[in-house]
Amino acid sequence: MIRRTLTALASAAALIALSAPAHAAPVIYFGENQNPANQVSGAPLTARTSFLSQLVGVGTETFSGFNVGDTSPLTLTFTGSTGNIQADLNGVGQVFGPGPIGVGRFNTSGAEGGPVGGNWWDSEGRFTIDFDVAISAFGFYGTDIGDFNGQVTVALTDINDVVTNLVINNTVNGNNGSLLFWGFIDTMNSYKRITFGNTAAGSDFFGFDDMTIGDRQQIRVPEPATLALVGLSLLGLGAVRRRS
Repeated sequence: MIRRTLTALASAAALIALSAPAHAAPVIYFGENQNPANQVSGAPLTARTSFLSQLVGVGTETFSGFNVGDTSPLTLTFTGSTGNIQADLNGVGQVFGPGPIGVGRFNTSGAEGGPVGGNWWDSEGRFTIDFDVAISAFGFYGTDIGDFNGQVTVALTDINDVVTNLVINNTVNGNNGSLLFWGFIDTMNSYKRITFGNTAAGSDFFGFDDMTIGDRQQIRVPEPATLALVGLSLLGLGAVRRRS
């Protein structure tokens, strides 16, 4: 029985170690609803709920503190694990509010079932967000993405100036007024800049809202290295039991 226990513990520790590469990729959270009817529901809500469940003490920017028509630069402030985190948003876009029927973009700040009123960041091109404290978690709601063939791209610049390029898997040539949530959590790396691009810049506008960020200490999920140590500790416990 003890031998079987030791074998199982050794296998578990090995699997944990193998699952903890030195440079793991960010874990992506994504959900899309092509027919949200100006409501936060379905797969985007599920994805955001899952994303937020892995974080603690984070802040969200709803753009409600800005005036409609405000352009960049915008200074955003979030709660970090040891103090405030400042984010500077620069680039193409402006703060937008409830618009005429058919615009497609809408405010997502509110409870499930349909936000009323409110602002968002509206862009059809490239914009960049710089952080004065490196972050390891980032997420947002996007509305009306892809109805004019736009694909949204994201470039993550880490603390060592290494850039990771990602593509948001939004539906291209989809419906007017769609909703998505996209986010990532990275327990192995931290980032100082995020740059958004649009393959249909100048024609495919989209709404960017409920931006949530978190630093490494605000992530609930354990570090892979910690998991490996737990596995090795269990292995050691088994060895003690064998000697006794």
